[in-house]
Amino acid sequence: MVYLFGGIGFFLGFFAGQLLLLRLLKDRSREDLLKDSSLKWTYGLLNWMTAGLGAWLGVTIYTLYLAG
Repeated sequence: MVYLFGGIGFFLGFFAGQLLLLRLLKDRSREDLLKDSSLKWTYGLLNWMTAGLGAWLGVTIYTLYLAG
């Protein structure tokens, strides 16, 4: 069951990261997004960290409230 909460947390965290990136990169042009390879590390890492945070939060919620 803890894996389910971790997976759901990861999915929701990844979705939240995508929404955050949508907000942060709204002023960039399409050409800039495709050509600037430094954005991959800056914003890509941010999205994966948000997904990891969501997974950690899901597991923490499970262990605190549901595992007894």
